[in-house]
Amino acid sequence: MGHDHGHTHGRASERALLIAFCISAGILLAEVVGAVVTGSLALLVDAGHMVVDTGGLGIGLVATRLARRIPTARRTWGYQRAEVLGATAQAAILLAVGVYVVISAVQRLFVPEEIDAGPLLAFGVVGLVGNLVAFAVLVRASGEGFTSRAARLEVLNDTLGSVAVIAAAVVLFLTGWQRADSVAALLIGVLILPRAVKLLRETADVLLEATPRGLDLDAVRGHILELDHVIAVHDLHATLVSTGVPNLTAHVVVDDHCFTTAHAPAILDELQQCVAEHFDVPVEHSTFQLEPASHQRHEHEVHA
Repeated sequence: MGHDHGHTHGRASERALLIAFCISAGILLAEVVGAVVTGSLALLVDAGHMVVDTGGLGIGLVATRLARRIPTARRTWGYQRAEVLGATAQAAILLAVGVYVVISAVQRLFVPEEIDAGPLLAFGVVGLVGNLVAFAVLVRASGEGFTSRAARLEVLNDTLGSVAVIAAAVVLFLTGWQRADSVAALLIGVLILPRAVKLLRETADVLLEATPRGLDLDAVRGHILELDHVIAVHDLHATLVSTGVPNLTAHVVVDDHCFTTAHAPAILDELQQCVAEHFDVPVEHSTFQLEPASHQRHEHEVHA
């Protein structure tokens, strides 16, 4: 039942990404035309941002489909990490775009160009409406995976970018201040950078096999040591394969007699139940190697 629910939710997320991709592609086309017609840097920058985001949504869509592939003997986790790779690529590209936008906007502040406020406002409204629809679709159907979060982040940034374009058009119309367009472009860049850095840092942690956020390995070690017959724990590692799939491995030293009294299987059950139920980040995928205390003298090197 849980598998069916997850499979259904995955399909819903994929449909949401497809709808958002189509909407973003349409907005991109409109903004390219608008940038050519108006000469607006803000609209051109937002169109460039839309190129990246539309491509990012496409990457996310492909990654979501790959992540559903069945594991094989060669890829025992399947393609679950594809979503992490996709989100990392999206975040890296967003970061590059953000830096480019800020530099271009600052340059345009010193040499402003004349912009037609009317068409700029019209294209900004088109972008805002489309992005709001795409964001609503993603919020309603997608989950908390890296791909879903990256997609929502991109559409949210596009939405804020459209708001900045509209604000620039209004200021231009009311005051004739041409630098408003550059200020809007700068604002779009500032909105991109911190979110891109945050997502890039999180996905890099997964690729570097850092301990999953929210999982305290010292607490895990302490809880394991409280179990009866457990003497020591070493080579304790925890990683995140993909969103919601933490993996934990450890060598657990137990009393020698546990192997002669057939108590070892019971200890293994306790260990797996311990990490699956007692922590904020439940670990359903765990592998424990039970070792008798006498085995420690054969270990060449024991890692914490």
